[in-house]
Amino acid sequence: MGVYWTIIFRTFLFYLLILVIFRLMGKREIGELSILDLVVFVMIGEMAVISIDNTDEPLFHTALPMALLMLIQISLAVVSLKSKKFRNLVDGQPTIIINRGKIDEVAMRKQRYNFDDLMSQLREKDIRSIADVEFAILESSGTLSVIEKVKDQQKKGSKNGDITIPLIMDGQIDEENLQRINKTNLWLRQELKKKGYKDIKKISFCSYENGKFFIDKQDE
Repeated sequence: MGVYWTIIFRTFLFYLLILVIFRLMGKREIGELSILDLVVFVMIGEMAVISIDNTDEPLFHTALPMALLMLIQISLAVVSLKSKKFRNLVDGQPTIIINRGKIDEVAMRKQRYNFDDLMSQLREKDIRSIADVEFAILESSGTLSVIEKVKDQQKKGSKNGDITIPLIMDGQIDEENLQRINKTNLWLRQELKKKGYKDIKKISFCSYENGKFFIDKQDE
């Protein structure tokens, strides 16, 4: 009978411990978890299960590596906030699968993403036809973000709006996105200088859409 009480106690204890660890690691939806997040969560869960079954193992032998994984994950999250290159390395980058109604097969092949995947995710969003899609972005989490064509514009045959393109994040220029809109680093710097922004590193976020900039400076 004592063994059962030990299992009950360990189950309750590790439930609370995992709850605290996940809260400290930050709020993220399941669909937004990166590969690194998922690996850490699985490892922590496996450690708890093994420790609950193995009642002879001291609790500290499991609690310590769980706490260590939490500290590692929090440290990596801080580095990720400060470095876009590290964030891209760990989480990957969003990929535009449909751009202005045109499917980018090259991008699909790079992501090992096929038409069955595309159609399945479009159906999940109640979109019947690819012809109704202006932009489809495969997020780093694997979810598909979709921007539909404006119906009135579609009927008139007029042009839909642009997608918001991030050009600067955390004080670093995104060269790939500049190439995507056929602009240069020099063009961006000149446009920002006209608006009074001389130091790129002081810009937290800058996006470009329909010929207009959205600029947010870093907190001073």
